[in-house]
Amino acid sequence: MTSVLPGGLAGRTAEWFRAQARDLPWRRAGTTPWGVLVSEFMLQQTPVARVEPVWLRWMEEWPTPSALAAASRADVLRAWGKLGYPRRAMRLHAAAEAIAADHGDRVPSDVAVLESLPGIGSYTARAVAAFGYGLRAPVVDTNVRRVVARAVHGAGDAGPARTRADLADVDALLPPEDAEAAVVSAALMELGAVVCTARAPRCPLCPVESDCAWVAAGRPEYTGPRRPVQGFAGTDRQVRGKLLDVLRAADAPVDKPLLDAVWADGPQRDRCLDSLLVDGLAEQTPDGRFVLGGTAPHAGH
Repeated sequence: MTSVLPGGLAGRTAEWFRAQARDLPWRRAGTTPWGVLVSEFMLQQTPVARVEPVWLRWMEEWPTPSALAAASRADVLRAWGKLGYPRRAMRLHAAAEAIAADHGDRVPSDVAVLESLPGIGSYTARAVAAFGYGLRAPVVDTNVRRVVARAVHGAGDAGPARTRADLADVDALLPPEDAEAAVVSAALMELGAVVCTARAPRCPLCPVESDCAWVAAGRPEYTGPRRPVQGFAGTDRQVRGKLLDVLRAADAPVDKPLLDAVWADGPQRDRCLDSLLVDGLAEQTPDGRFVLGGTAPHAGH
């Protein structure tokens, strides 16, 4: 089932976005493509409220790729703080190094070139092109997929990702002009984040309710396959975070017993510590103690 007025869907969503969009710092006039790239790294699986203060401090400290590239990995990890998934910080640092060295300290605007940079996948590349440069590039995240599934296809949810089909769906909704297409991309994402939510969608507030195929079908419940919900308590991710908290707060190398104290399960704790060492998020000093990645003497400190 398809929407009767896909052009109307895009236009009304863009009009709604211009009037109702949240005032987020990376959307404000004057934000550079670098600022957009930093926001996209930080926003992956992390709520906006947690990202905003970190992004503001980050952009004040490192307003250009070369500024971040010159920072130590340890400083980057400390600044990343409690955003979670700290490997993202290391990937952003690597991307900054590549942009500074190979692209004249300017974030590329071409999607394919962006995808060639460390840690930048298809979604992030398209988001930077659209939101950093105002270009026509279909941007597909969970929120966008849900809006399209409901408004266009009449389904309660999008189900598992179908990369080519999802991109084609969004591409079909975008107007041909770069600037307006970029606004529609942002509008679809915002609509899914604040109105067309997974639970308790606020349909009366939706600018396209009258043409929504899902509403027209009586808002049928989604019965297809779902992505499993990942827990947090007791996972390796939680243990890694606790270990990094100790290293991040320490002014000097940490003895192993201080790390042992944060988690009772020894085998799991040691496995997680080993994984931090492999990922470069932690390092071991010559005398057997532990520090944040980029702090040990062999790293130049």
